[in-house]
Amino acid sequence: MYLRTILTMKLNKLEATGSPDYIRLSFDDGSTMRVPVSVVGDLGLYAGLTMSDSDMDALGDAAGRASAKLRAVRIVASSAISERELRRRLVSKGERQEFADEAVDWLTGLNLVDDADTAKQIVRRGIAKGYGKARLKQMLYEKGIGKEHWGEALAEVPDMEETIDRYLSAHLRPGCSDRKEIKKITDALLRRGHSWEDIRAGLQRHSATIEED
Repeated sequence: MYLRTILTMKLNKLEATGSPDYIRLSFDDGSTMRVPVSVVGDLGLYAGLTMSDSDMDALGDAAGRASAKLRAVRIVASSAISERELRRRLVSKGERQEFADEAVDWLTGLNLVDDADTAKQIVRRGIAKGYGKARLKQMLYEKGIGKEHWGEALAEVPDMEETIDRYLSAHLRPGCSDRKEIKKITDALLRRGHSWEDIRAGLQRHSATIEED
């Protein structure tokens, strides 16, 4: 009959770190672990505590979950972000996929991550920068917003006539007929996501034309 050897480890001390959110644990084998402060209270950790291998596994899981939540809150607080992008960011920062998923689901349940609202914020920022629908769609795609949220957000896009006129007034010389200059400005507006039809109409309002290829 074989008996399973149960390994134990002693927690020597708990030390402050450079962050108020984390504590450093030092063990008798010389190893250390940086864990969120909440884990200390949740698991009742104290200097002198003897921990089994299963206790250490539980500590690792608790620390991973708490760390993913802390990082997720910081990311969400700094910018509007989609569920997909938040998951990607957490994993890229070293959080385990399962803990990243749990953190995102937790924030979604608290209505702190809302793809529909994030889509609207992204579109509003793009409109403020003078972007057209094509560029706005690209931004939504790059931010990981599902297409089911695009329609309502893009419905807020106003007529682009004033935006295009403002750009042309700032970059196109009055009465300009230089083909290269007009094409350069046209290409810039296309890159900003405006349609050729809207750009052509704007050029006509400014008495400028460009040959269509």
